[in-house]
Amino acid sequence: METKSIDRYVNDIDKRSPIPYYVQLKGVLLDYFEVNHFSEGTQLPGEHELCNIFDLSRTVIRQTLSVLEHEGRIVRRKGKGAFIAKRKITESLVQKLTGFHQDMSAKDAPPVSKVMDISIIESNEVVADKLKIAHGTKVLHIERLRFVNDEPIVLVSTFLPYNLCKGVENEDLTKQSLYELLESKYNLVIVRGERIIEAVMPTKIQCKLLDIGSNVPLIKLESTSYLDSGAPLEYYFAYHRADKSRFKVELVRIEEKGNIKMPLTNDISQIPESN
Repeated sequence: METKSIDRYVNDIDKRSPIPYYVQLKGVLLDYFEVNHFSEGTQLPGEHELCNIFDLSRTVIRQTLSVLEHEGRIVRRKGKGAFIAKRKITESLVQKLTGFHQDMSAKDAPPVSKVMDISIIESNEVVADKLKIAHGTKVLHIERLRFVNDEPIVLVSTFLPYNLCKGVENEDLTKQSLYELLESKYNLVIVRGERIIEAVMPTKIQCKLLDIGSNVPLIKLESTSYLDSGAPLEYYFAYHRADKSRFKVELVRIEEKGNIKMPLTNDISQIPESN
């Protein structure tokens, strides 16, 4: 496929517009990337060339590139220039209540899990509180390192009340969805969940497992999921690589009718799992 020259966009910067130059140029460059279907590692025109093409100052050019780098669309290498970055894996924060396995499989990137631990343990105070069980009650603990395209992406620890899922410890969870297993074999269907998301810095062990530097933040998801009876089935916390992941938020507007809040759209969905 013939590459379309960036020169064709020269008139797309409107010098009379109140929109800042760097915002306009960012849109131009993103369109340039998409039209040409550039792959990871493709080098962009240099700062001097961009200045000349668009008749913009180097300050504007650098500001634009900084924004694109911050958003993960490009990487800049000192003395070499700017290059198309590998696209981050996108997960929805509002969607049908499916797991990480189904979410990635739908994007033609089925994950593979390395099961770090699967064991029956006594619940500590935190796990017991989340699962609404007595402190010391047996739970199944599953710790997995999850890979997408052979790269470690997320480290997740899952806790399930053992009385509800006896036998799961004997299952092969390397290439199958835990949620699909619980639903098909144990008739346990999760219908809703509560999620907390925050940015954290990695521990030394997490750096090693996820193959990242100590300065790369992680996105932590903490989750409790419930059966239709209202009983908690699962508590987990997952650490996603921030340099490889991003989360899409879909908002649903609701209106009140009496004491019932009714959605204004039929597209009602829940925050996804890491399972």
